[in-house]
Amino acid sequence: MALDKNGIAKRIAQEVKNGYYVNLGIGIPTLVANYVRNDIEVEFQSENGVLGMGPFPFEGEEDADVINAGKQTITTLPGASFFDSAMSFSMIRGKHVHLTILGAMEVSETGDIANWKIPGKMVKGMGGAMDLVASADNIIVAMMHTNKAGESKLLKKCSLPLTGVGCVTKIVTNLAVLEVKNNTFHLLERAPGVTVEEIKKATEGTLIVNGEIPEMSI
Repeated sequence: MALDKNGIAKRIAQEVKNGYYVNLGIGIPTLVANYVRNDIEVEFQSENGVLGMGPFPFEGEEDADVINAGKQTITTLPGASFFDSAMSFSMIRGKHVHLTILGAMEVSETGDIANWKIPGKMVKGMGGAMDLVASADNIIVAMMHTNKAGESKLLKKCSLPLTGVGCVTKIVTNLAVLEVKNNTFHLLERAPGVTVEEIKKATEGTLIVNGEIPEMSI
């Protein structure tokens, strides 16, 4: 069966390595902090000026003054630090973040990402996404494979305004784990119970399938 948002976050948490500095984007990526292994040390960074984020707080334990870039209440781990946006974006632009995890509305087979604007809808601005995709060398996208109408969001070419060009390295959806390489999607894993044929039908962009594709281990 296809994964839910927490399932996607659990799978992405496996990509987080000991000693990493990780930026979590708005949406599904914020859930990743809940599933990182307890035996490794990871520093989660939020572009509004937090280093050392922990899991989401339990109900009743929220502090309205401690939030992430998506204005969600968060917890902080011992040794966490707070700083201004100038310092935060110096970390990002200076390539001090090892892994960036973002949500997306569309991703193209060439690694382009569209995740900030739907034409005709009100939007406050691109925010920090542009800096993140321009500066990061390791970008994993967390997203649903198709939209509510069942149309693919993994495309030959993005139809929405781009956030970044040729920057996505890996995608984890509710159906699959894919790598973006040589201007094509490469299928690495499939969600439990999901067939390769189902993934092919849900992917508009060029999809390379080599050999037996294992199920995700969640």
